[in-house]
Amino acid sequence: MTLLHRLFARKPDEREDLRPLWQAIVDEARRPVWYAEFGVEDSVPGRFDMVTAVLAAVLVRMEAAPPLLRSSVYLTELFVHDMDGQLRELGVGDPVVGKHVGKLVGSMGGRLSAYRAGLAGDETALQDAVQRNLTVREGGDVAAVAGCLRDFAGRLARTSDDELVAGKIAR
Repeated sequence: MTLLHRLFARKPDEREDLRPLWQAIVDEARRPVWYAEFGVEDSVPGRFDMVTAVLAAVLVRMEAAPPLLRSSVYLTELFVHDMDGQLRELGVGDPVVGKHVGKLVGSMGGRLSAYRAGLAGDETALQDAVQRNLTVREGGDVAAVAGCLRDFAGRLARTSDDELVAGKIAR
């Protein structure tokens, strides 16, 4: 029986271990301060922008820890899976969901590169990345958003690898 069990048993989905981290990312991106105080537009594009900004900060942190590289891939897969579900919820039909998801993933890659440079310490690059990649209302405070992202990156740096995977980000 054990041979058959090993052959046909479903392997656990390794992405599920990262579900708490994904939820922490979404929770951070939904914090009212981004929208009410800093002027990120509270719309579908604005919320997507915030999720990608927060996710980029987390992925930059994970890149700095070689044991987390595989986990960063699984986290990105959770992002893709969630975006697929969100598009379907918004009424995007099956024939074009893949195309839209492909565009979103491409967008995420470009944003990750932009935020990576800024989160490495270049304040001007971070503000430029925020300016280019966030939907901000007129009068929004790009510098405040960049500063808050930098603070979030600092919290991530103070979080151990195990705590990060568990979604327990330092305060």
